[in-house]
Amino acid sequence: MIQTTPFEQEISNYKTKQNATVKLIKILSDLWFNDAIELVLFRNQLVDRRVSAILNLHQNSKSLTQRAVTVFETLEIAQVIQQLELLPSRIDIGTLALEVRQEQINSEALYSFLAEKLSLANQHQSFEPRDVVLYGFGRIGRLLARELVNKVGAGMQLRLRAIVTRDDINQKTLAKRASLLRNDSIHGDFEGLVDIDLEKAALVLNGITIPIISAKNPEDIDYTQYGIKNALIIDNTGAFRDQEELSRHLKAKGATQVLLTAPGKGVPNIVYGVNQNEIDNNKSTSIYSAASCTTNAISPVLAIIQDNLKIKKGHIETIHAYTNDQNLVDNMHKKSRRGRAAGLNMVITETGAGTAVAKVLPLLEGKLTSNAIRVPVPNGSLAILQLEVEKETNTEHLNDILKKATLNGALVEQIKFSTDIELVSSDIISSSAAAIVDAPATIVASDGTSIILYVWYDNEYGYTHQVMRLARHIAGVRRFTYY
Repeated sequence: MIQTTPFEQEISNYKTKQNATVKLIKILSDLWFNDAIELVLFRNQLVDRRVSAILNLHQNSKSLTQRAVTVFETLEIAQVIQQLELLPSRIDIGTLALEVRQEQINSEALYSFLAEKLSLANQHQSFEPRDVVLYGFGRIGRLLARELVNKVGAGMQLRLRAIVTRDDINQKTLAKRASLLRNDSIHGDFEGLVDIDLEKAALVLNGITIPIISAKNPEDIDYTQYGIKNALIIDNTGAFRDQEELSRHLKAKGATQVLLTAPGKGVPNIVYGVNQNEIDNNKSTSIYSAASCTTNAISPVLAIIQDNLKIKKGHIETIHAYTNDQNLVDNMHKKSRRGRAAGLNMVITETGAGTAVAKVLPLLEGKLTSNAIRVPVPNGSLAILQLEVEKETNTEHLNDILKKATLNGALVEQIKFSTDIELVSSDIISSSAAAIVDAPATIVASDGTSIILYVWYDNEYGYTHQVMRLARHIAGVRRFTYY
């Protein structure tokens, strides 16, 4: 009998995990591309992930649980889900694995257990896909394009049908647009296929032709000429901010709804997960704002604190990555301080986040002040929430409240909980959560009512995912979710 060394046994064990992950990836792909069923692990995307990345996500789950969820547990659950023949859904197999553990469900009883848990997946869903037009193709527009193309799945949700810019459409501009979509200095290369079709004046993304429409005015466009109908227009230009200006989109043939990726005036400002229930799709309202990246980051956390401890007052300080409206070198700027070189200076500037939160959480109106400091990083921001609460707490209790919110409840997609004592801004880039609570940095004063929370957020990618969640909601493309 040949004996193996501990080292050889470790290699064998890891190979077994790799083989299980390969099987899981096959199921993930089959469910997503054929049935529009997306499996995630504690809200982390699994589709199109490498073996090592998926194993790493399983290992990291120990920060949320006493014992890490294994790939063998999630593979067994995924295999059963494949047998259930569900309608389009988004299902967290990490959460299910924890429930299976807690209930001590064995393999023989797993099918019945999951069938009951996921029984609502085949009820009360809308599968009519919606056409989406991106009006503008800047930082948020290109990330939205990536996500819309990657998330097309079986084509039963949001479908990117066109992109509107002010460019003259020619070989040069199409090539530049394609290059900017394909390569990104912050978020890395787009893993899909990007090509151009000059004859059709279009980008070709993963084999799908997306016309690039040149227009100076939104009302001049006839989307029906491109086979587009009942379209949701996602305006990410920042050029139109109020009800009157945004209404111009609705004068275009084929457009029926508008979503602004910035704070809006005179239109509902919605942070998905917090106040999207204010939307009544049966009413005439057809223009919405997804608020700002900062508002999306702090509102979910503030909602949890308000529900559990009651906020008396507070101050929000955002340490924000520099943005495109600042100067690279010192030059004239219409706003104070923003004219100084963004890559060399910390720049104090204003933010409307404190006021904007009141539009989302009316109970906090008049209770919060806010300010911002732009710092020399291109992405990845931090909000410092200094709050006075009514109910006494301590650091352990406060962190426990926030941790539970990331595992159960209405805000599991919006908030992540980090116990990493080495966490820095670059670590949170490309996080799909709106907010990442830095638990080791939480401070509670000796009086028990003065608290300070540090909340990280990817002001581009995390915000883009919030826009996507809200877009699905207002577009009426419903799918069963299980977290």
